Amino acid sequence: MTTTDLTPEGGRTATAPRAAAAAPAPAVRPALTLPPLIALSLGYFLVMLDVTVVNVAVPEIRTALDTGASALQWIVDGYSTVFAGLLLLGGGLADRLGHRRMFLTGLGVFTAASLVCGLAGTSGALIAGRLAQGAGAALLVPASLALLQATYSDRAVRARAIAVWGAVASIAFGAGPAVGGLLVSGLEWRSVFWLNLPVAALAVVLTVRHIPATARKKPARRMDPAGQMLGIVGLVALAGGLNEAGSHGWTSPLVLAAFGTGAACLTAFALVERALEARERAGQGRRAPLLPPSLFRSGAFTATAAIGLLISLGYYGMLFLTTLYFQQERGFTVLDTGLALLPSVCMGLVAAPLFSRLAARTGPYVPMAGGLALGAVGFLGWLTARPDTPYPVLLFALVATGLGQTMTALAATAAIIETAPASGAGIASAVFNVARQVGSAVGVALFGTLAAAAGDFTSGLRLSAGIAAAAFAVGAVLAVGVRRRAAGRTT
Repeated sequence: MTTTDLTPEGGRTATAPRAAAAAPAPAVRPALTLPPLIALSLGYFLVMLDVTVVNVAVPEIRTALDTGASALQWIVDGYSTVFAGLLLLGGGLADRLGHRRMFLTGLGVFTAASLVCGLAGTSGALIAGRLAQGAGAALLVPASLALLQATYSDRAVRARAIAVWGAVASIAFGAGPAVGGLLVSGLEWRSVFWLNLPVAALAVVLTVRHIPATARKKPARRMDPAGQMLGIVGLVALAGGLNEAGSHGWTSPLVLAAFGTGAACLTAFALVERALEARERAGQGRRAPLLPPSLFRSGAFTATAAIGLLISLGYYGMLFLTTLYFQQERGFTVLDTGLALLPSVCMGLVAAPLFSRLAARTGPYVPMAGGLALGAVGFLGWLTARPDTPYPVLLFALVATGLGQTMTALAATAAIIETAPASGAGIASAVFNVARQVGSAVGVALFGTLAAAAGDFTSGLRLSAGIAAAAFAVGAVLAVGVRRRAAGRTT
């Protein structure tokens, strides 16, 4: 059927099919461009791989460098300690100086530090390299997440990008022991650091070619040196105390001194930031707060940061114990242990496509709540663990906790991006990563202490599994609460 329309002057227009005239133009969704995503994913891959890849090289390092127990602990844990301590500074610098600039700077520092580690002839040089790696990671990660927000503005496309980015990191973290075992057994311990060089070089090339630099804006306020120093000292002291608690005990003078210093500095940090923001609102501030307290007035942001802490406490605390369980209780080799954990740590391959589809339709909090509930049930599966429990019986626990944790981490990352203003994406992602690092340190220290104090390792493992399940359950309640409040605002 056709229509014949009249012009205002009474003339006739050309005839056209009614259906064709009425049909709306199909919406064109932006494509997921791969080169920027590959660059950002490679940077995060290096950061997460180096959290765990060094662990299996410890015996070789001890022999080659004649290293004592204290130095070995700093070789392993110093990286995460500095990473956590400098994250807020890294996020603030990224927002202030440019996200791509800080991403490339972080990659450069990380690569140079990896070279120092690979060439180290003494334990002191290796520790210095590991601490510098942590500093590079702290500059790189907040900028990486902020660049994801800027590069992929469409919500559905961004969900897919975050799914890939997070899945790569999850796989890198979990595959660290297996990759390290292969490299050390086939080459030598230095090879775990040489691996970083070509990967970082590729990430730099892709970043320069495919991620545009944003125009540098002159900041309206000067930086906050007091807040930066208090935040760094407070977070390093807290992370260091948690790292030492597992080996020295929670009542050790060293641990108590670290906790006291961390608490005092972080309290002073909060007071300084509150005062700076109050002056800024009154139009009298000359310095911008490093971490504006108003960021936490968003219930969604605060709840998501808390969920990041809870999932890291539960999952990585239990990952530490399950690694010991397979090695000490079951007699698995390092490589066998890495393979036994693959069903858990490689769940990113399943979680990434599942999350991207769900989040595009429902937003991040529905898959977040589902992942937390699944993880809570999965941890209960470890209540069956005994020294002679058949491995297939533990598969459900491994798969459910791995899938639940990865799904939640991807959803929480997307939620942080959505709740943060574009101008503060770096500091917002830094807060989220600080929460995750602190949660991981608390989980490892707490669960390690419980396993040691229980006498029977598997009894401590089961108690820790119950705590991990409770942490995930609390996180699920928080996610459901945020979802309901958001739904209430839209009705």
